[in-house]
Amino acid sequence: MAENRRARTGHTAQTAAPRSSSRRGPEHAARAACESLERLICHPAEGVSAVRRKDDGWCVVVDVLEVARIPDTTSLLASYEVQLDERGELMEYSRVRRYRRGSADE
Repeated sequence: MAENRRARTGHTAQTAAPRSSSRRGPEHAARAACESLERLICHPAEGVSAVRRKDDGWCVVVDVLEVARIPDTTSLLASYEVQLDERGELMEYSRVRRYRRGSADE
């Protein structure tokens, strides 16, 4: 049945043109930022809260678990701004915010 749908629409996974390695998307930038930051600061990434395209690469805000506590709502997290070049290589990073997991944005 899947083959019939592909035949009707003319789309297959192999017909999509591969992306150029110099122009990768926001998903690649987010993944690269998380992996690079985790290796540098030795804290696990919780997620990505922002990805912005820049002229010379990407700016990604990564949320990181810095201090795990019980109950979990009192754990300390931090947001790091990570600058990547066009290839997804880390250029610089800085912590821009630290907060308790249970706190709301103001």
